[in-house]
Amino acid sequence: MMNAQHLNRIAIQGVPGAFHEIAARRYYPADGLQIVPAHTFEELVGMVEGERQAEGGIMAIENSIAGSILFNYQLLYHSRLQIVGEVFLRIKQNLLTLPGSTIEDLREVHSHPMAIAQCRQFFKQYPAIKLIETEDTALSARKVGENRWRHTGAIASDLAAEMYGLEVLADSIETNKKNFTRFLILHAQPSDLQSHQINKLSICFSLRHQVGTLHQVLGELARQEANLTKIQSVPLVGQEWQYLFFIDFVIENNRSSDEVIAAIEPLTEELRILGKYQKGQHHED
Repeated sequence: MMNAQHLNRIAIQGVPGAFHEIAARRYYPADGLQIVPAHTFEELVGMVEGERQAEGGIMAIENSIAGSILFNYQLLYHSRLQIVGEVFLRIKQNLLTLPGSTIEDLREVHSHPMAIAQCRQFFKQYPAIKLIETEDTALSARKVGENRWRHTGAIASDLAAEMYGLEVLADSIETNKKNFTRFLILHAQPSDLQSHQINKLSICFSLRHQVGTLHQVLGELARQEANLTKIQSVPLVGQEWQYLFFIDFVIENNRSSDEVIAAIEPLTEELRILGKYQKGQHHED
């Protein structure tokens, strides 16, 4: 984990107890950490850009099952924020209820559509339970706790259960147990890491509409011993069939990040560095 620069207020999308908060707790020191909820990712970006409401933010960018969150790539491109770190978090979904409730008591279970999709196999054995889509996993848990809904459950994290006085009736009910989400750590300013501490870069660029231009960039990255970990294309709004390419790569063999960028920049158009940081850790719980 990088030096968190004694930051306290960290913006997350969702309410306290969401997986974004768990990821924040894995990255930032617990001492003095303040979670600032944002209703949307756009609101989160605004909070961090001005540094008036939050000094840092955390944003989901891709999931090992569902893939990339394309809208968040667009948000990053249009923002002034810098990626200063990342967290890979296993998404463990739990069935939460009021203490004392049984599976037979439940008539409905509420959660975010993605969480419901990840747990449908579990609920096939309980056809009488209606699955209701909501805007947030932790918010669903909070509503069950606040309203004392004995016949309604929620799919959410164990942290949400702890915060809202609920019981974990069934844990880890997701079908795929290797379901990881990658979260980006965002600050208004670049990382304060020394050059020798940096081993991962996130960049974006466009290319001339000519044969082989992307191949040339990827070939040069290979020559520079940069290990490609992600490539994502996103449409360039207002330019038909033109794309932005977002690339993450790990620098091998003590290569300089400046050296790698200098090698590929002449092959691209409008190259922009989104962040230089240390590659993130994988957290199973």
